[in-house]
Amino acid sequence: MNQTPRIHQRMQRLMGNRFELSVVSPNADWANDCISDAIDEISRIERLLTTYSDDSQTNQINAQAGIRPVPVDEEVFALIARSLRLSALTQGAFDITYGSMDKRLWNFDTTLTELPDPKTARQLVRLINYRNVVLDAEQRTVFLKEKGMRIGFGGIGKGYAAEQAKRILRERGVVSGIVNAAGDLTTWGTQPNGQPWTIGIADPDQAKHQAFSYLAISDMAVATSGSYEKYALINGKRYAHTIDPKTGYPVSGIKSVTILAPNAELADALATPVMVMGVRVGMDLINQMRHIACIIIDDNDALYTSTNIRITAPAEA
Repeated sequence: MNQTPRIHQRMQRLMGNRFELSVVSPNADWANDCISDAIDEISRIERLLTTYSDDSQTNQINAQAGIRPVPVDEEVFALIARSLRLSALTQGAFDITYGSMDKRLWNFDTTLTELPDPKTARQLVRLINYRNVVLDAEQRTVFLKEKGMRIGFGGIGKGYAAEQAKRILRERGVVSGIVNAAGDLTTWGTQPNGQPWTIGIADPDQAKHQAFSYLAISDMAVATSGSYEKYALINGKRYAHTIDPKTGYPVSGIKSVTILAPNAELADALATPVMVMGVRVGMDLINQMRHIACIIIDDNDALYTSTNIRITAPAEA
């Protein structure tokens, strides 16, 4: 039997995104069993958090907005509590109540040809306010104060699922691996050759093809949010799919934000608000946080890095 450790990988569409799970092991069958367990865990989380199923806990909360508090599982309650702390930290640039900005306003899955009506945008933005999410720790309930409010976990759910999949794999005894949730990834251990994992940071102008720099990381998570992934081109101007919760309009000025953090949930949740806050305010926030690093590329291709990071350019071909 081959005792040389190898990387065993599986790709699967989960939570509406492409997940790629990589496990280092000499035993292919065992590695694949471990990956199956991790995928089961991601699927379980998807059922809890999805807005595409009426019986998910997210939709139960949304259905009772302005009516009554909804009892939820402990992990959903805790995830919402952490989300609200991030909202306070980012002064509302991260806000799970963005769900009221429905696809009538911005549907990046279809061809947008004109900007939405500002009056409609203002009306829907009125419902975005994390302060109107009421948590009762004793009863373990969640209540949305305003009728029509909706929560969604698009800004934190993938990172949470990646971390939970990693936890399952480590509990099974996997000493090295990567869980990559459509670019929000978490790593632990090393490559089979003992070297740290090498992560490429996508060039926003060549997103599908090449990296502009590489990071050697282990036991670290990386998340990237960028206007190059999903956008609308209206009258020659690119509008990112990242919406500013205060205006209801897409952010501009930044092409991509990459966050390095101890876990994927935090990295995922910080990438979007930094885009919303802009280079100066966003970088100021990151520089005040311990163990968090950030790389920003603005619309003019200027590169900004937090004070605690070193990046290496790829070798010339």
